[in-house]
Amino acid sequence: MSYSVVVGIDGSAQSAAAAGWAAQEADRRGLGLRIVHVAGSEVDALGRDLGGAPGAVPASVAAIRDRIAACLPGLEVSLEIVPGNAAEALAASRRSEVLVLGSRGLGGFAGLLVGSVGLRAAARARCPVVLVRAGADGQGGSPGDVVVGVEGDRPCDAVLAFAFQHAATTGAALRAVESRNTSHGPYTTEAPVDRWEVRESLAAAEQLRLRDTLAHWRDKYPEVRTEADICPWSPARALVEASRSASLVVLGRRTSRHPLAMPRLGPVTQSVLHHAHSPVAVVPHD
Repeated sequence: MSYSVVVGIDGSAQSAAAAGWAAQEADRRGLGLRIVHVAGSEVDALGRDLGGAPGAVPASVAAIRDRIAACLPGLEVSLEIVPGNAAEALAASRRSEVLVLGSRGLGGFAGLLVGSVGLRAAARARCPVVLVRAGADGQGGSPGDVVVGVEGDRPCDAVLAFAFQHAATTGAALRAVESRNTSHGPYTTEAPVDRWEVRESLAAAEQLRLRDTLAHWRDKYPEVRTEADICPWSPARALVEASRSASLVVLGRRTSRHPLAMPRLGPVTQSVLHHAHSPVAVVPHD
């Protein structure tokens, strides 16, 4: 197959959850699954390479591959061992429809849910990157809505397309979340807005505009039940709270066309990646 779902694994519980999520996604999309293990990607808590013979398949990695093949016998599965820097090797996968990674690998620090490999890959990859956190059952989360973060003045088609497609293929409802603090931004006038009626009127106008933004996608995916939600919190808090009942949170990452620009994730995306209760998809866009 020309394109595939790619999952990077290192044998950890988080990468096993990522592999399970990726296998289901590939099966739903009718794509092959390419499992990538970066030789020597096992690291200790200080990020030091624990080694590993080039080309060797660790037993934990082979076990993940075999488990997927047994659960989804009709799925085309390949395993590739590649050398080099883990984040760069995974982000460089040019024929990936989606890149899936565990929220933390064997290394990292207990206070953060996303390791440096996941953050760097999400900032560099040309395709959407999904970071999967292992759930209590080891499968990386529970069923729920697909939550998509929307910027009111700059809605992005690539982000909405990914979110609606995932909702359609999984049978989930879609919840579009936009953050509007009622004492800042569009709710601010020359004089403080204290009247409840005025605030409610402005909020209703924002709700209507958000629904208009979703109208095209609702027409394209009529089977997806959608909800437009204006939250009076910061964007990061609104999305992290929404992730509590979500099967997936979808965010955008604006790419730079400047050849010398360093790929990076914005503060909202980083905060959501570290604190979300569900898998998070980061979708690159212009």
